[in-house]
This record gives sequence, structure tokens and C-alpha cells, in this order.
Amino acid sequence: MSVKTAEWFSAPGLELEHQRVPAEDVLAGNPSTAIHELEGLDGVSVGIWEMTPGTATDTEAEEVFVVLAGRARIDFLGTAHALDIAAGDVVRLRAGQRTAWTVTETLRKVYFASE
Repeated sequence: MSVKTAEWFSAPGLELEHQRVPAEDVLAGNPSTAIHELEGLDGVSVGIWEMTPGTATDTEAEEVFVVLAGRARIDFLGTAHALDIAAGDVVRLRAGQRTAWTVTETLRKVYFASE
């Protein structure tokens, strides 16, 4: 039987390869996103996600994340609810929520989401 070793990297310094957000999801600017997925943890997807400045829509999964760097506003579409987030914030999102993310400083987060 083989034993896996720990996986380690510097989350703030990790180089990520960005992809443009699909045009149909962009509301403003020219944002891109990047992701580094780690090995799953008991049915939970874990990784690093980043978005550059701009505004884009999304449909959320069950997720908890910690903001490592940057600033953004998350508007919950169809409601009057919004969150202004920055480094150190912890956020819980619910599956199916429609959101618009307005990133003003490149946002990097570590996330834990249901698979």
C-alpha cells in the first residue's frame, strides 16, 4: 500500500493560467478567471480560484470560500442583497443562486464546494 504525501504550495504566489470569461456571462470589462484544483476531500472540491477586474454572472454551487487577496462585490440577482468582500472574508454560497461578481482588484480565493 502506498501512502500519499502532503500537497503544499503558496496560495497567494501560485501562478495560474487565465481564460477569458465567456462573452454571454460578461456584464462589464474583459474579466478572466483561473483555477487550480486540488485533490477532492470526502466529496468536496477544493481549490484556488481567481478573477481579474470586470463584472460577470454565475450560477453558484454549494460553497464556502476564504478571500486571499483582492476586492469584489457579489450581487445576488433578483434580490436586494449584495456583499462587499476583501482579503480575510469567509463567504457561504448556496447552490443555484444567480450572482453578478464585480471585481475591482483581482480576487483570489480558496474554495470548498460540493462535487
